[in-house]
Amino acid sequence: MTRVGIGYDSHRFAPGRRLILGGQVIPHALGLAGHSDADAVAHALTDAILGAAAAGNIGELFPDSDPEWKDADSMALLRTAAALVAGRGFRVVQADVTVIAEAPKLAAHLPAIAAALEASLGLPARSVGVKAKTNEGMGFIGRGEGLAVLAVATLEAG
Repeated sequence: MTRVGIGYDSHRFAPGRRLILGGQVIPHALGLAGHSDADAVAHALTDAILGAAAAGNIGELFPDSDPEWKDADSMALLRTAAALVAGRGFRVVQADVTVIAEAPKLAAHLPAIAAALEASLGLPARSVGVKAKTNEGMGFIGRGEGLAVLAVATLEAG
């Protein structure tokens, strides 16, 4: 049995924080606001994995009202979600991620983000695709107020 899940996350930019995407620190004047490390890539992919297994969502498992998750490493949360779905008889076999941001430019960082996601999920090389797009100047992303991420994960039973 093959299952597919979709995840989405968005965060506002905030001063005084590091910008972390897919476990990688990205040089930028602003980071992302959030209770954890605000890694929107890891958050969207976590939700995609959980959704594919009908196992809830990141907010249910790691609520921002719980001090335990303050400044949490979102890649660790991703690994926890993958372990949870493994306990339900599924394994992640593939993922695809799109980061939507006007800045910073991410092309040079995409291979490292993909490799970090593959390593966290125990996947072989070229199992995770990562792309970056702009929002053509429209909306909160276009105004440089934040970024958004879409993710798809494929799980197989067994």
